[in-house]
Amino acid sequence: MSLDLIVDARSNGIWLALLRDGKLIELHQEEGNTDFAVGDIYLGKVRKIVPSLNAAFVDVGYEKDAFLHYLDLGPQFASLNKFTKDTIHKKQNVADLQYFKIEKEIPKDGKMEKIISSSQPILVQVAKEPISSKGPRLCAEITLAGRYLVLVPFSDKISISQKIKSQKERDRLKSLLDSIKPKNFGVIIRTVAENKKVEDIDQDLKNLIEKWKTMFDNLKVSDPPKRVLGEIDKTSSILRDLLNADFANIYVNSGELADDVKSFVSDIAPERSKIVKHYDGKIDIFEKFGISKQIKTLFGKKSSISKRRLFDH
Repeated sequence: MSLDLIVDARSNGIWLALLRDGKLIELHQEEGNTDFAVGDIYLGKVRKIVPSLNAAFVDVGYEKDAFLHYLDLGPQFASLNKFTKDTIHKKQNVADLQYFKIEKEIPKDGKMEKIISSSQPILVQVAKEPISSKGPRLCAEITLAGRYLVLVPFSDKISISQKIKSQKERDRLKSLLDSIKPKNFGVIIRTVAENKKVEDIDQDLKNLIEKWKTMFDNLKVSDPPKRVLGEIDKTSSILRDLLNADFANIYVNSGELADDVKSFVSDIAPERSKIVKHYDGKIDIFEKFGISKQIKTLFGKKSSISKRRLFDH
């Protein structure tokens, strides 16, 4: 089995096709405007609290206010809120949480109006992208996803993917993360971490800590609404999540984007960077690899595929 990723850069965005042995198994569209993508972190401002919904509307700079439900605040919201306020007011001078005092967890059945107030700045993450007349759906349980790990600030818990069945491997990974993770940062160990080398997992953790520092540096000088950390684009997120020995080729029809993809692959898997190739043929890249024909078969000649589509694989 071999996987090929075909990247078609167009004027209105990027189309991504994932092929398994030449058969289309995933199709994604990444629109030109990548603001308010899932995973983006914003310093927003609470606009309105709605007790009947136990929720709040938050201004993150989108034309419609974003929606934040109490259950999406996360148990560690008091710690996040304190960190945000202290950073804005120059009381928190480092991104490191070693000496940060973790606050008590908020109650699971609490009320939004008792936790936050109108007009306050609030650090939030996009959980669902805006659609039609609705603004983004938010959460305040900030996480940073890497190739092997997910970093969870204001926690010390180590969780391991249930898909890793070997108890010996689970013990190895837990022991490793116990020894290298910083204080007051929890981690979720992803399935792809199974049997990976210590240095690979350690580097992934360092990359995530660096992203947290970048977010902190941006937060220090931001006024709401402002994006303080952008999630990687769809091309990179697919590579981060799926790149393995089964990937044979990544073809990109834009020289500039091909360089970016090669750089990203070099960072997460240096030995695989040679599989990234710039396609500059005269035939449309989706035609060249038989993707257009497969799309027509799946959707019908008159069907529109303007919306992103994901196939089971």
